[in-house]
Amino acid sequence: MAENSHQSTDPPAAANLPASATILRPATSPVRRGRLLRRFLTVAGQLLGLLAGSGVAYVRSWPLEGRSSRRRLTRLGAALVERWLDPELAALPFAAQLRYRLERLGPTYIKLGQIMAVREDMLPRALTDELKNLFDQAPAVSFSRIRDLIEAELGRPLTELFLRVEEQPLGSASLAQVHRALTHTGQSVVIKVLKPGVRETVLDDLKLLCGLGSVLGPLIPQYEVMAIIEEFRDYTIRELDLTVEADNADLFAAQFHDTPAIVFPTMHRELSTASVLTMAFLDGFKPGAPETFALDESQRVQVVNLGAEAILRMLYQHGFFHADLHAGNLLILPGLPLRVGFIDLGMVGRFEEQTRRRLLYYYHALVNGDVEKAAQHLCEIARPGPGGSDLAGFRRSVVELSRRFLLRVARGQFSIARLILESMRLGGRYRMYFRVDLVLMVKALVTFEGVGRMVDPDLDVVAVSRVHIGRIFRDQFRPARLGRELWRNGPELLDLAGRLPELLAQSGRLLESSAPPSAATHPVVGLRSAIVAAACILGGVLILAQTDIWLAGGGLLLAGGWIYWRGG
Repeated sequence: MAENSHQSTDPPAAANLPASATILRPATSPVRRGRLLRRFLTVAGQLLGLLAGSGVAYVRSWPLEGRSSRRRLTRLGAALVERWLDPELAALPFAAQLRYRLERLGPTYIKLGQIMAVREDMLPRALTDELKNLFDQAPAVSFSRIRDLIEAELGRPLTELFLRVEEQPLGSASLAQVHRALTHTGQSVVIKVLKPGVRETVLDDLKLLCGLGSVLGPLIPQYEVMAIIEEFRDYTIRELDLTVEADNADLFAAQFHDTPAIVFPTMHRELSTASVLTMAFLDGFKPGAPETFALDESQRVQVVNLGAEAILRMLYQHGFFHADLHAGNLLILPGLPLRVGFIDLGMVGRFEEQTRRRLLYYYHALVNGDVEKAAQHLCEIARPGPGGSDLAGFRRSVVELSRRFLLRVARGQFSIARLILESMRLGGRYRMYFRVDLVLMVKALVTFEGVGRMVDPDLDVVAVSRVHIGRIFRDQFRPARLGRELWRNGPELLDLAGRLPELLAQSGRLLESSAPPSAATHPVVGLRSAIVAAACILGGVLILAQTDIWLAGGGLLLAGGWIYWRGG
């Protein structure tokens, strides 16, 4: 339930905190401690049931022949344990038992299972395949409770806020449900409401999960349990504050302001809080609906190109992308011109600048068939986990896998998303870790390929990708963009330029000294890299600036090359 001042058990001053502070506030009151204890007992009961059930399932998988006395005793113990288990679950394999118990534990664990389902790079395929069956639809909360929550959050009767609100929800997920409405100005909108009580339940669950992760982490270090839980916690906390989704929508709209055919819902901030979000209703149809097949060939091509442009720009140009992409969150908006829309923007992924660049170079190399360069960039993105030291072996395996996949291009069986996912799965064998944002990137690419082929069965994913990624790649190196990057790093460059004569003199003395030590321990190795970078960057700046001292820029470039060659 929304944490209003008259409902909270915390001091009244907490009511004036911003939404994010309220969401992250620790549970310190006696009421919350009691609720946390009850939740702990519920989770512990399901966990113990899962452990016992998985043990029974394991014993059942044993072959009947070769019955030793130890095995007979174990089978007897398993039969006794099974009598105390839920009969609906006892006969199921471990993966199915896990899915059902996550569903019983409620919204937090359903979301966790959905995140685990995309971690095909780390978890066994049998487990991820089963967790993909976690339901997206949850039972709806009665409209009377939704009405009370909206009125409490916005501080006015529902009839004053909206002309009409449909009581039957458009959809009901684990955290929120959505109702269509009409404003007094005649605008068709959608109201997304965080379900009553879900925030407190999720925050309690996150505390328990962190404790569980600290126990399981040392026992199964290869699965990076704490890393998965921390990433899941970050995503879930943001979804508990609906103002974050409003901010995401505004940011997406700003990034695609130059492409009116790619649409995001307009937010109605005056009718929104941390628990209620009102946004414009996008009147369109989902890919695969009957209306899709009424489009002519040129319209289908346009839809595919708009979808590819949107997803590839999100991932590789902006580094800010829709992290819950599937066919249900995409809309085709009919009319002239034809447009595509994105909805449900609460879960987003972010890449810092260096990772975004590496991913851009990786994808560009991949669609152009340069598997060696693609493997190099992927290895630079991976983080070695416990026991992960064979980076060269991982790179060789990725190259071999990529070559096998590229052989399928001519047969029309090539999937870029599947290749990237299988490459990341190889990382698990070599104890290389990829953060969840990268796996969600693959999910976005899977959606692009799947929806694209739904609209155009003859879609050439590589050809379409090559067009759009090539445009993004070229934009990365436009002089104006490079100039902005150099200007942003101006203070560091100027500082390095001031010290360049001293560094050049020191480097010269070291290079001319006799009996140089090995390259691994030579003191000029690290220094040389800095000097080469400084000389080349400054020379490039002078040339790009087209000043009267462009000859000096060329001289600096030559000096950098000479230092690199002499130090090699």
